[in-house]
Amino acid sequence: MLSRIDQLAVFSAVAFVGLGISLAGTGGARAQDANADLAKKLSNPVSSLISVPFQFNYDRGFGPNHGDRKTLDIQPVIPFALNGDWNLISRTIIPVTRQHDLAGSSGNQFGLGDVTQSFFVSPTQPAAGGIIWGAGPVFLVPTASDDLLGGGKFGLGLTAVVLKQEGPWTVGALANHIWSVAGKGDRSDISATYVQPFISYRTSDAWTFTLNTESTYDWEAEQWSVPINFQVSKLVKFGEQPVSLFGGVRYWATAPKNGPSGWGPRVGLTFLFPT
Repeated sequence: MLSRIDQLAVFSAVAFVGLGISLAGTGGARAQDANADLAKKLSNPVSSLISVPFQFNYDRGFGPNHGDRKTLDIQPVIPFALNGDWNLISRTIIPVTRQHDLAGSSGNQFGLGDVTQSFFVSPTQPAAGGIIWGAGPVFLVPTASDDLLGGGKFGLGLTAVVLKQEGPWTVGALANHIWSVAGKGDRSDISATYVQPFISYRTSDAWTFTLNTESTYDWEAEQWSVPINFQVSKLVKFGEQPVSLFGGVRYWATAPKNGPSGWGPRVGLTFLFPT
């Protein structure tokens, strides 16, 4: 028997898939090709495509009181042309979180979390063998509006992404490592490695099926957090505005002792602004 939260995860994914079907329309072969091309670019984290995803995640099972967390990640991606051969891609993650009893009987918190800002320098054309890559600095900015919503430290490090797109497939990985270099003296130091391997399959009518993990290793606590995500997205247009609708589920394969557990939904939409 599925719990209410598990039912919500399944319902959310099915609802978004159904919405994508109802909005798909019959715009003809040319429109389908254009949507499929945008869906391909969206699968590439360093493509020359402005996108603004709004991604909602629900996680539960924190601590002895089985606390829960609802997070809306706003993730604008903005490319800049440095010259004819190189692009600079800005990727920002702005979390807005509501949580309850994440640290025992800690009550409710709502507000802004710490912002992660990445910059990738990437060639405009794939390298030999069709490899697409990008690398650069990453910054952790202590913008949290509550101590329980962030780490209280300013961090910096390196980030990189490598992938290959062949036919309908995209396979690759994004990674970074962040060290804390300043911040509140009474907060724990940060040394964390983030690894996101991903694989996606795109259909000719702009459906995309994605499987990834968003794994983090905390070197200070010596422990892994490994959520596994499956997501279905559909690129549609509202008038002339292309939008990717997505829904899916995530499962916590590994988490710290008082971390999240079980299943949860992921839903959202991405606004696309082709250059």
